[in-house]
Amino acid sequence: MPRQEEPIASRAAIAGHPLHPMMIHFPVAALIGLVAVDLAFLRSADPFWARAGVWLAGVGALGGWAASIAGLIDLYTVARIRRLITASCHAIIAVMMLSVATMNWLLRVGDAGAMVRPWGLYLSLLTAVLIALAAYLGGRLVYEHTVGVDTSE
Repeated sequence: MPRQEEPIASRAAIAGHPLHPMMIHFPVAALIGLVAVDLAFLRSADPFWARAGVWLAGVGALGGWAASIAGLIDLYTVARIRRLITASCHAIIAVMMLSVATMNWLLRVGDAGAMVRPWGLYLSLLTAVLIALAAYLGGRLVYEHTVGVDTSE
């Protein structure tokens, strides 16, 4: 696909730097780390890993919803972004992922150890797969459609 001549500026930005890509790193790291923590708990049955999983799930879900607000501002206020099917697909998959991550977190809050066996791990793995899909589409938005890219030198 040919690159657009003029980049698409973000409206949710500070000093020209888009907020959404800045905000997603910690939630993504927390939710990917949750898979490893769930595996550690299943292997060791140490309650530390169950408690760590509750925190990682919470940070991932809440941080992801906060980052999504900046993404939605761009999606709904920038017509050129709104016209991109890639942007709509990215948003839909991200909302699906955040819904699964939020359910995973809320199920863990009461009894983290019981939740991990086996549904917590399944939900964590599903979340990781959805993160990969959303990340792929987000990369396409940046590298193919120059969303939020500053080309000035």
